[in-house]
Amino acid sequence: MIGGYYIAAEAGNSPKFPSFSTTLALNFNLKVRPSSSKSTPRIRRKSKSTNSTTKRLVPVINRGNNNTNQKQIMSRIGVFPAAGGLGSSILTHLLDLVPASQLTLIARKPDSLSDAAEAGATIRYADYDDPATLDTAFEGVDVLMLISYASFEIEYRVNAHKKAILSAQALGVKHIFYSSLGFAGNETNKTSVAHVMGAHLATEKFLADLPGTMTYTVVREGLYSESFPIYTNWFDLRNPVDEITIPHDGSGPGVAWVKRDELGEATARLVARYATATGGNPAAVEEFPYVNKIVLLTGPKVYSLSETVGILGRVVGKDVRIKRVTVDEYAAFDHKGLHTYHGVDLAKEWATAWEAIRRGETAVVTPTLKDILGREPEDYETTIRGLLV
Repeated sequence: MIGGYYIAAEAGNSPKFPSFSTTLALNFNLKVRPSSSKSTPRIRRKSKSTNSTTKRLVPVINRGNNNTNQKQIMSRIGVFPAAGGLGSSILTHLLDLVPASQLTLIARKPDSLSDAAEAGATIRYADYDDPATLDTAFEGVDVLMLISYASFEIEYRVNAHKKAILSAQALGVKHIFYSSLGFAGNETNKTSVAHVMGAHLATEKFLADLPGTMTYTVVREGLYSESFPIYTNWFDLRNPVDEITIPHDGSGPGVAWVKRDELGEATARLVARYATATGGNPAAVEEFPYVNKIVLLTGPKVYSLSETVGILGRVVGKDVRIKRVTVDEYAAFDHKGLHTYHGVDLAKEWATAWEAIRRGETAVVTPTLKDILGREPEDYETTIRGLLV
């Protein structure tokens, strides 16, 4: 999202910040697929088939079978917020994997979930920015998909996450999936120079240190291919410039870009797998291998920022180059409020993302996404070309 969050896997929903899809459409005139510009989940009756022979991490669900001995006991799954780019993608794929009647969808704009409601999902209102609404939002939920708050502040964001997590624990949620971000390097690393990663690392630690029986899975979502504008000083495919001015020279290491909808699909498969494997009870490691662990989902290849810009130029048919500027110079540019949160300009703080890229934090490739999807993830150029279709 831009303004309210254009960063990598950030996909929460806040009244102060527009969704990733909406901002792309308004500011960059792009078509973001497959989620609609209104971030409304699609109700699909059948999942896409795949010719891949790779084993996928999929739930085993017996639909329409009246033999009680064969029925799969399933946890009730909650999604909050069930909106925004990543949230809508996760929901769309969950609706392919589990009965809608097993879903509790919580959002700031419940009316946007009318199709899911008609399919049988339970719809509730809650808002990160109105903490009292979280007191009862997760009632009856066994497994919660918690999507991070849309911002790159630290303290405000961490407090919003803590409130949601503690409310979930108090209401009896057994397991939380948390959407983190693909900075910090591999799954074992707990530090990052990227300011945007600060709230995620603090939330990850809060989950790990939380007393009690509630378990968790942290999903570090790789940097969206579609989020290139915030790493290229708002490069616009519809109105491209010749020169991209950023505090980075474009050399490697780079970024293992990944399509947002494939992150949504893989995350949905993880959630559905846990819910069907455990039957509403805490999972053993043999049932679900990611209990109290961090999962890193990345694209299949690392692209330096120079290579990234080269692809952008090829897509638009123009020679595009990077001009390195200082952090102070970058911060002084007119970003039209896109780096401003709660009245504070965080352009300098955002610039730490380029330092993290320079240090290789986003240059880690894991096979996990491919393993879960059962196919090769989409390459960066294909995704970028799809934005113009």
